Amino acid sequence: MTVIEYVQTLSDNPYFGAGFGLFGVGAAAALLRKGTQVGMVLFRRHYMITLEVPCRDKSYQWLLQWITRIGARETQHLSVETSFEQKDTGHVKTKYDFIPSIGTHFFRYNGNWIRVERTREQQTLDLHMGVPWETVQLTAFGRNRNIYFNILEEARQMALKEHEGKTIMYTALGSEWRQFGHPRKRRPIDSVVLDTGIAERILNDCKEFINNPGWYSDRGIPYRRGYLLYGPPGCGKSSFITALAGELERGICVLNLSERGLTDDRLNHLLAVAPQQTIILLEDIDAAFTSREESKEVRAAYDGLNRVTFSGLLNCLDGVASTEARILFMTTNYLDRLDPALIRPGRVDVKEYIGWCSASQVEQMFLRFYKGPVAVARELAQQFADKVIMQKKNVSPAQIQGFFMFHKNNPNAVITNVSQIWEIT
Repeated sequence: MTVIEYVQTLSDNPYFGAGFGLFGVGAAAALLRKGTQVGMVLFRRHYMITLEVPCRDKSYQWLLQWITRIGARETQHLSVETSFEQKDTGHVKTKYDFIPSIGTHFFRYNGNWIRVERTREQQTLDLHMGVPWETVQLTAFGRNRNIYFNILEEARQMALKEHEGKTIMYTALGSEWRQFGHPRKRRPIDSVVLDTGIAERILNDCKEFINNPGWYSDRGIPYRRGYLLYGPPGCGKSSFITALAGELERGICVLNLSERGLTDDRLNHLLAVAPQQTIILLEDIDAAFTSREESKEVRAAYDGLNRVTFSGLLNCLDGVASTEARILFMTTNYLDRLDPALIRPGRVDVKEYIGWCSASQVEQMFLRFYKGPVAVARELAQQFADKVIMQKKNVSPAQIQGFFMFHKNNPNAVITNVSQIWEIT
């Protein structure tokens, strides 16, 4: 039998023809499926744009809130986040925020359909937050990246608007900064009464620094500013910094150098990643270190409290790796305990003494606390200030304010009982 006859015989066989046909159909289906997959990959690569936002990114919560309020408002699949909002009266109100749940959502933005996929990996934890790792992925048609830039910017502006008129406090948690407590209503800077000219000098210096970054770069000077407020306790150092932050529309990053486990590397990292538009505050800096002359005698007392070295702090403040565009405040009750190297120019640019009340301070505090006809109030304030000064005793603003609170509705009792200032407080 020739080859041609053999092939003809197979082709006439119905079983062989059916099998060959099925093979052809399967091969065609496989090729079509593979072509579809390749086509989808090429389409996604060239005609779709994807943005992935991990939970560690600062914009993650902003984006979730924006998607719920502006984007996917019609979605029926939500997760709840419970927070607390403090009113001006001090009353705390429970607040429920709904954000897209785990899964897929769709919304339309500026004529474009956007697919939102929120995923959670139960097997992977964010070590800093102690929660499962999450991501949000946005997918849209086109190749224009500006659509995502606009979304993120709108989300940021919406988040900033929520904190408008408030001061946010941050504290260090691990290697990151986290918001501490509720955002506080900004304190008017004139509510902290310092001696004549002090508040104005510091405020003007801060504004001049913020508004003139080019002046520093043109002269090769590091763009950072350090301030030291020193003086007796209760004289308004911390209160003034809080009010100053509100006036400058900045938050406050409070850093405790005596925190257990704080190292030079972590300190340097925290200063480098501090939130934008914030003031770094190192309170009671004298309690963290002794001077170098005394360090040998008392080193044993400080061993184990923390691992931040004095040289490490100096390098963080103005070393090669120190950050720029930074405003840093230090406070102390005992200036003589500070090492001269810590407060030399370059590390501390402005030193201000915040001391006991002067006559003008006492008078201004009285006028702010007790309202009434201007002429009468000024006369009473002058009488009170004269009596306080006649006592020839040091008095702090905290003592004066505590005394006012004891007689908050009776200014005449304040004048007739001046000696009680030192007894009550």
